[in-house]
Amino acid sequence: MVMGTQILVSFVAGLVFAAGLALSGMTLPQNIIGFLNVRDWNPALILVMVGAITVYAIAFRVITKRAAPLLREKFEIPTSKTITWQLVVGAALFGIGWGMGGFCGGPAIASLAVGGKEVVVFVAAMLAGTYLCKTIVK
Repeated sequence: MVMGTQILVSFVAGLVFAAGLALSGMTLPQNIIGFLNVRDWNPALILVMVGAITVYAIAFRVITKRAAPLLREKFEIPTSKTITWQLVVGAALFGIGWGMGGFCGGPAIASLAVGGKEVVVFVAAMLAGTYLCKTIVK
C-alpha cells in the first residue's frame, strides 16, 4: 500500500512540476537560450529560479523538522561535500547540453507532451548519454 502511495505522490508531484515549467515558459528553448544570450537577455529563467529556491528553502526547513517523511522511514539527505572530477565533468556536460539545446532534463521530458522533433531528439540523446555514462563511468 505504501509503495503504491509513494508512486502516486511522485506522479502527482511530477505533474505539478511539469505544469509549473509549462506555465513559466521554461519548456520553451528560446526562453532558456534567451537567458544565456548577453545581447538580448531574457530574465525569465532567473525569476523562476529565485521563486523555486525560495519555496524550496522554506519547505526544506519546515519538512525536516519532522522526525521522518510521511511515506518513508527516514530522510535521505546527501551529506557528501566532495567535489570529484566526475561531478565537474558531468556539470560541464549538462551546462553545454543545456545551452546548446535549450532544455534540461525535467523541461525536456515535460515538453514531450507537446511534441516536436527537436524535443524527441534531445530526450533520446539525453537517455543515450545516461546509458553511456552508466556503462563507461563506474
